[in-house]
Amino acid sequence: MWEMLPTLVGMQMIERPWGIATYGVASVKATPDLVRIRCKVIKLEQTPAQAFAEASEAVRAVRQALRDHGIPDGAVERSRLDLKSSWSSYPTDRKFLGYQCQASFAVESGNLDDVQQLLVDIVGAGANELEAVEFDVRAKADLRAEARQKAVAAARRKAEIYAEAAGVRVGSVMHIDDVDSELQTTYRSHSSYATEAMVAADLAPGHVVVSAGVMLGLSISHD
Repeated sequence: MWEMLPTLVGMQMIERPWGIATYGVASVKATPDLVRIRCKVIKLEQTPAQAFAEASEAVRAVRQALRDHGIPDGAVERSRLDLKSSWSSYPTDRKFLGYQCQASFAVESGNLDDVQQLLVDIVGAGANELEAVEFDVRAKADLRAEARQKAVAAARRKAEIYAEAAGVRVGSVMHIDDVDSELQTTYRSHSSYATEAMVAADLAPGHVVVSAGVMLGLSISHD
């Protein structure tokens, strides 16, 4: 056991001390102003012709339901009809179930008050699989910029606290490393970088939360 101590101490030593490195994270909340819906029409029939016919009819009905809700065709993306054989999932007694024909829809709408009825109507029209209902904001780039500014301020403040406790002062910024916003969840879930305020903001209902993170390297001044 004693032979391991030098190795552990050596792993924690800083070979080239140069300053303070801190991680800053921040979130900005905003009320959503649009919704994105992803859904599918899926039909299973005994012949390819029947499958195509049933799926085509459902696609037309879903399109019309979207128009009835004031959603223009330009706000709707639809895949082509896709046909494949469908089999039971039991490998020891695999049975042919029929031909499955499907089409995917991606819909964007700014009428948030109509979301509930819209979902009811497109499902009733034939969209029998809802993949996602996501609320978002159009000004996400501006919110991301604000979150990044706050993340830098948070990292700098943390560095100042460490420096004050060590009896030194924070000098100039030597390094900035952007942390991909898509990885924020990983940082919060698997590291000590998470803060209670950050997690609470991300769980706030009725809001879109835009996050940013940064690694900041600052020099140390002994003056």
